[in-house]
Amino acid sequence: MAQTPSLVPDAASAMTRRDALALAGAAVASAALFTPHVARAAAPFTISPLPYSEDALVPTISARTVGLHYGKHSKGYYDTVNQLATGKPYADMTISEIVVASKKGGDTEMFNQAAQAWNHDLYWASFKGGSQKPDTAFAKAVETQFESLDGLNRKMVEVGGKVFGTGWVWLVKDGDGLAVVGMKDAMNPLADGKTTLLGVDVWEHAYYLDYENRRTAHLDAVLKNLVNWQVVSDRFG
Repeated sequence: MAQTPSLVPDAASAMTRRDALALAGAAVASAALFTPHVARAAAPFTISPLPYSEDALVPTISARTVGLHYGKHSKGYYDTVNQLATGKPYADMTISEIVVASKKGGDTEMFNQAAQAWNHDLYWASFKGGSQKPDTAFAKAVETQFESLDGLNRKMVEVGGKVFGTGWVWLVKDGDGLAVVGMKDAMNPLADGKTTLLGVDVWEHAYYLDYENRRTAHLDAVLKNLVNWQVVSDRFG
């Protein structure tokens, strides 16, 4: 069989094994830059980029609230996770794996930080692309259980309004159907092995600058004006 001619001189430009390894390592490093943190199993953990500008959610959520909520609170959870993970097995896990492992192991300090990091990633991504309607199997599940998307929204506002103090209202996959649950503080359905479809933050830092103490008004506006239900449909699978 004929040999393919070399495109480079044999001796002067031949790639050494060290060169090959260096280039391979660079390729891996370059690929890692474009891999979402949720799929990357190595510290340091970095917050996912905000998928829109800080003023994209106006008037439902102000640019000032987004700047503080994303830039200070969300990022702060990641900073603390990195501190707590140093020199521990957590450093080789993803954020979602840390949530599950810390909950199972009773590591409340790490769980609270990792869970809030994960919670906020899901939260910000739920508004990507602007408000859209649900479709496919998810839309059918909504109609079956809540009659309409408005019915689901009302249920989430009701449950979210009853969370005492800080927490989240979650929409989860329950078999082939749906369930709405309110949880305290950093708690999320992921820690219990459930498929999480949507979470709306009811900590005061999420709404107080814009709505003061009117939490349910904030919930209603977010659900009606910001949630991309196609993104939620995709999570339903």
